[in-house]
Amino acid sequence: MKLQKLSFLLLVFSVTLVNAQEKLSIFYKTAGFKHESIPTGIVALKEIAEENNWTISATDDAEKFVSELSNIDAVIFLSTTGDVFTEDQQEKFRKYIENGGNFFGIHAASDTEYDWPWYGKFIGAYFESHPHIQEAEVMVEMPDHSTVAHLPKKWKRRDEWYNFKNINPHLQVLLQLNETSYEGGKNGEFHPHAWFQELQSGGKMIYTGGGHTAASYNEPLFREHLVKCIQFLLK
Repeated sequence: MKLQKLSFLLLVFSVTLVNAQEKLSIFYKTAGFKHESIPTGIVALKEIAEENNWTISATDDAEKFVSELSNIDAVIFLSTTGDVFTEDQQEKFRKYIENGGNFFGIHAASDTEYDWPWYGKFIGAYFESHPHIQEAEVMVEMPDHSTVAHLPKKWKRRDEWYNFKNINPHLQVLLQLNETSYEGGKNGEFHPHAWFQELQSGGKMIYTGGGHTAASYNEPLFREHLVKCIQFLLK
């Protein structure tokens, strides 16, 4: 009898552990340019989730995405582009964020929902243009922050480098681009590349401009940056 009780308790404990896993949702709908790196990014994020004992799902179906938000600890916009939500879906996503939801935007998440002022304020800056893919120097602005502490102070890598418009001057900037290190930068001395905002709701948002190329998701330093960004949201 005692053995049966112990087995039952172990089963309950195991179920509790499974239920306690943080739940992530990747959203990758594109209504504009579709990045070829999205499938590679999904695979990388799913591998990262498995390594960290997180559960994760991925969809480009906006209605399915917003209908499941009540069970999600953090959402990841993976190179979404254009007008991805109806007005009703916008409202559901906004309520998720304003009720304490967490958000991680990767690359073209800033190339999304230009006609929705709330999103523009939320994301912190909109994509404006980019030069050709090339190597550039990324400067770590907050070296003690967990999301970038593993990076060299001057991080050289190859990617597509976004110029931004409507930049919120109050962003907590993690990474900046050194425009003297590459061709085509248009933001000048203040050129944020990754940033975060702690929201009044108690949730957090973080954005990183890297991830255009499929190769990005197999770079150890960039991949660790993704891990740390998600961990930052979940802690």
